[in-house]
Amino acid sequence: MTNPTIDELRNSGKYELIAQLNHQQIKEFVIDQLTESSAIIKSYMIYQVVMILIGIFFFTRSIVLTFQTSAEPLYYSLAALVFSFSVLIIIHELLHGIALKLVGAKRINFGGYLKKFIFYAEADQFVINRKQFAFIALTPLFAVKLATLIGIIFLSNHPVFYFLIFVMSAHSLFCAGDIGLLSVFYKTKNSEIFTFDVKSEKTSYFYGVRTRDTDFPKSVIS
Repeated sequence: MTNPTIDELRNSGKYELIAQLNHQQIKEFVIDQLTESSAIIKSYMIYQVVMILIGIFFFTRSIVLTFQTSAEPLYYSLAALVFSFSVLIIIHELLHGIALKLVGAKRINFGGYLKKFIFYAEADQFVINRKQFAFIALTPLFAVKLATLIGIIFLSNHPVFYFLIFVMSAHSLFCAGDIGLLSVFYKTKNSEIFTFDVKSEKTSYFYGVRTRDTDFPKSVIS
């Protein structure tokens, strides 16, 4: 089924604006969403806590090994720290860009607000439905997870294991924004939700299908 056009979303009367998000406010919006108790948020929070604990454990272990046997694991851990907060961010956004291309987006732009440590990929005025957004939002999470897990399995006896385990753990933090935005699509199960970005306005819009049985949560409206 073809997604509605922006004009149809705004003017047909069949859809309701449920959220309008300026990109400079993404951080505050995501934090608000992550305080919700939905199933997707609970699952992500459990996953994130597990990843953080794993990361802390192996980073601590690399420090201990420095005094016991070799400093090499610590060097890889520190390299992973630098990598995660530089190159990994670029990889994460490029994966979003690839996913956007795969669902049919023509114009893809990348941006960010360094002071807030917010980065994003957007497809200007391209309407996305719930399934497409889930694919776009989760592509970096699953791609990085798969790549690091394969490396961890085959390199478990090599010091580079510490690099991979730290990257896998740190990347879970980078997915918070994706999960927070994705949760908007699951505020209601009775209506399809669509979104699109307007580059010139630096704003994302979320529209839901207007029905008698649908009551969009007030917390979604910004």
